[in-house]
Amino acid sequence: MAIRKIIKIDEELCNGCGACVPGCAEGALQIIDGKAKLVKEQYCDGLGACLGECPTGALTIEERDSEEFNEEATNVWLKSIGRTPIPVSHGQAEQKTSPQPTHGHGGGCPGSRMMSFAKKPETADATVSAGESQLQQWPVQLMLVPTSAPFLQESDLLVAADCVPFAYPDFHRKLLKGRSLVIACPKLDNAEHYVEKLAEMIRQNNFRSITIAHMEVPCCFGLGRIVAEAIKRAGVYVPVMDVNVGIQGKLK
Repeated sequence: MAIRKIIKIDEELCNGCGACVPGCAEGALQIIDGKAKLVKEQYCDGLGACLGECPTGALTIEERDSEEFNEEATNVWLKSIGRTPIPVSHGQAEQKTSPQPTHGHGGGCPGSRMMSFAKKPETADATVSAGESQLQQWPVQLMLVPTSAPFLQESDLLVAADCVPFAYPDFHRKLLKGRSLVIACPKLDNAEHYVEKLAEMIRQNNFRSITIAHMEVPCCFGLGRIVAEAIKRAGVYVPVMDVNVGIQGKLK
């Protein structure tokens, strides 16, 4: 047994839809008696790739005393249920990404594998061309970004509504450059889950600043309230800047 991160299921929020089951590459989640259940603790790697598959926000990551992730046992289990075994050396060791691109399997859906590709200092300070991406990491969806991701540590965080990059033509050059990124929708996503996750990120990562980028429509202002509440719960002071983007791409 060890203190580590592991999946937590809120059965009151779980509707038994089963979307999380194929999203867990380790087969740790199954629908039992109409609810998602953790089959065995040793099958869960704790990386949280399944979080973005849940439409109700019933899945979160907690840190507690549990069985350690067992890759060998997990592969035996996967074979027994007709699933593809995970690659060798998969698991929590993969979280230790370097500043260079890291393309190893990060757990769950391959599209959620954690990568960091920060620009070199001389590149980051230079003039950015119109076609040059300033994205420094993957994933970017708040549901999928681990709270302790290396690319978050001591960074300037951009919390953007997911419509902003489509509306604001200078998103990469004016907002994303030099910042780590998480995106979310304050209207359609689980706001309470986002508050808790952002609060944990703020506690762990010593952010230099947080920039909130949202659309001018009323529902999108909820992103600012989510960040404000997260900072309050974290009990950590972080400078905050608010950017309001019009639906025709102009800053308000």
